[in-house]
Amino acid sequence: MNQGKRSRKAKKAKKTLKNKLIILTIIALAVFMGISCGFVVYHYNDIKHWNNLIYPKVFINNADLSGKTKLEAKNIIKKEYSDKIGKKKINIIVGNKKYELLYSKLNPSYNVDEVVNEAYSYGKDENIFKKYRLLKNPKTVSYQLKLFYDAKPVKNLVNEIENEVNSDPVNASLKMGNVGFEVIPHQDGIKLKKEDLQKELISKIDGSIGQNPTVKAKLEIIPASIKENELKTVDTLISSFSTNYGSISSSERANNIALATKSINGYVVMPGDTFSFNGVVGQRTAAKGYQAAPVIVGDKVESGLGGGICQVSTTLYNAVHNAGLTSTERSHHSLPVHYVSEGMDATVDYGNIDYKFRNDFKYPVYIEGYISGGNVAFNLYSNSAVVK
Repeated sequence: MNQGKRSRKAKKAKKTLKNKLIILTIIALAVFMGISCGFVVYHYNDIKHWNNLIYPKVFINNADLSGKTKLEAKNIIKKEYSDKIGKKKINIIVGNKKYELLYSKLNPSYNVDEVVNEAYSYGKDENIFKKYRLLKNPKTVSYQLKLFYDAKPVKNLVNEIENEVNSDPVNASLKMGNVGFEVIPHQDGIKLKKEDLQKELISKIDGSIGQNPTVKAKLEIIPASIKENELKTVDTLISSFSTNYGSISSSERANNIALATKSINGYVVMPGDTFSFNGVVGQRTAAKGYQAAPVIVGDKVESGLGGGICQVSTTLYNAVHNAGLTSTERSHHSLPVHYVSEGMDATVDYGNIDYKFRNDFKYPVYIEGYISGGNVAFNLYSNSAVVK
């Protein structure tokens, strides 16, 4: 009996303890709910005050938008960024020239609405306790504007710079003077590295407001193939040859001979290089002033544009032959000509037949061509060492 009595007492004590714990838990929950309700009631108006405002320490780029409405935030961003970005520029230095890439030509704009909405929404979906912490102990939050622009003006500006800056190299040349030759100095060419410049400009375009960056364009020097020092060795007449055309030519044929001779006059053939008649004189066209005159075609004489210039190539060939230079490409006419001995002519036909010779000397060869008194003449000059 004593054991049963003790068991009943233990169960009763356990039940009593459980009831006490339940009561204590209820009291604790009641206290917590009371405190929470008090917290909510006490801070509700403070939190509600920020419902339509951007939370503290919220930035867009460097603009502090704490406590601002959406409209106020948009006006601030417009004033600090949208209104100023069009005044920005990138300075471009190209050699000794300066250019500017104006942002106003890029039609710049920001995603203002999107970013302001993000800044405004920060913290708004949190519970009241988290909102309170964000307001009581705010941490800096920054959103970044994205710049949109039209890249086509960048390409247009780079093309414009290229057109103004690029220059082809100019070889040194010789000018016949009263006493000997005058050497005209060479000029190296310049080429803008346009792809590099365009990429660098794109990389510098951003939405920041502040100092205008400077970009220095890269230039490539294109060296001239003939330098003045190489031409100073030309000092001696090494060969001459002339033929008469006045007695056998119409005014059209004489005109063609004069044009072709002028094209060759002053040309310099460097050591190891090959002279091409068609390459130097070019295509004979009406736009260049060439006229129709008799030409030998097969076994017939017909009228053709540029007729008569075979006398120029023939005269040059004979001067080259007399100088001991090597003619690498030469063709006879199909009929005899009257201005040189048989077999000593050199016919040309642009695109089909060319006359070429190679300079095997160690010195440049200068070609002087001129017409005088119905004659076409060529003088070749080089160094006195080549005279046999």
